[in-house]
Amino acid sequence: MRTLRNVFVLGLLALPLSCNEARLDTEIESGEGDDLSDGTRRYDLAGLDLSRVRDRDASCAEVRAEATLQKKPVDIIFVIDNSGSMTEEILSVQQNINKNFADIIGKSGLDYRVIMVTSHGDARVQQSVCISAPLSKHASCSPLPPQPGNNPPRFYHYSIEVESYDSFKRILGSVNGTERDKFNLAPGGWQTWLRTDAYKAFIEITDDTSDMSEVDFDTQLLAKAPMQFGTKANRNYVWHTIAGLKENTPSTKPWVSTDPIQSGICTKGGGAVAPGVQYQRLSMMTGGLRFPICEYANFDAVFNHVAMGVVAAAKVACDFALPAPPPGQQIDLGTVLVDYTAGGMGARTTFKQVAGAATCGPNSFYIDKGRVYLCPDACNVVQADSKAKVEVLFDCLSILG
Repeated sequence: MRTLRNVFVLGLLALPLSCNEARLDTEIESGEGDDLSDGTRRYDLAGLDLSRVRDRDASCAEVRAEATLQKKPVDIIFVIDNSGSMTEEILSVQQNINKNFADIIGKSGLDYRVIMVTSHGDARVQQSVCISAPLSKHASCSPLPPQPGNNPPRFYHYSIEVESYDSFKRILGSVNGTERDKFNLAPGGWQTWLRTDAYKAFIEITDDTSDMSEVDFDTQLLAKAPMQFGTKANRNYVWHTIAGLKENTPSTKPWVSTDPIQSGICTKGGGAVAPGVQYQRLSMMTGGLRFPICEYANFDAVFNHVAMGVVAAAKVACDFALPAPPPGQQIDLGTVLVDYTAGGMGARTTFKQVAGAATCGPNSFYIDKGRVYLCPDACNVVQADSKAKVEVLFDCLSILG
């Protein structure tokens, strides 16, 4: 008897990978099998009767197929302070969000969506926000449109008033609709517009502080929608801060997560009220960037940095389809293995197959409906390795007539 090993090689992007928690459906069903001694009949992922594919002596050509894992979509949530000191900053957001933010992300090929959580209105009179085309369906914000120009699936605006220090509370109150938007565009809250398969990127814009700690906010956010935002062990969001902290050198250079808290306040353009320490800490906790809001005259450069940060942090789905077997042959699912090679050429680790997400452990994976899903621990190992090589190995069986 001869069994040939097939190899499926994955070309990984130099980006972190995210973990998928789908469930494995059973693949063994009782029946009247002609060839299996115990009277059961096995089915593969397509429902094929595997009692007819036992011929391992048949020719089984080696398969080597390369694939690139696709980036997950990204949902970008802007949270903008509507207090009286924010006029110039809001005007700069409106001027730059299309050309120097959305356009950059769009050109990257990333499937993105923008959700505004801030009051819709006139920046000069109400310190509110109006977004025009191409993100919004409104060709212009002059005269002011009566309500936001939601433009599915790219742009949505949940209109609530965000005060100087309550961004965290407004997010938590509005995500599920407890705090309704002014135009009742999403009665279930702005989570209605989120995609469960998307990575989440928050962008906070304020010149003040927070009356809630970042720890309390993070705990409550994860509890409200773990399918959207993840868990403490595996967060599915990043928090970028544009607040009253002092400038880096040069002034448009971001502070990154490894830089210390900036307790000083920026002074350019009238200055800020507070450095937004709580927002900074959340950025550091989630790997986000931090910028001084006093650089609103240079928001073109700041938004460029944020856009590139969103693209760089975009996660890649930690699941992939099994390759198609040669004609007349079938993958023997019980033989599937996943090999991970550190750095593309270092030590090799074999991930073992488990029954499903509930039985995940270290260095393991499972198969569900024709896809391989790396378990969280294995996914974390691979996502930390930008040059990782992953190979899927399997035996194939020839289908008998």
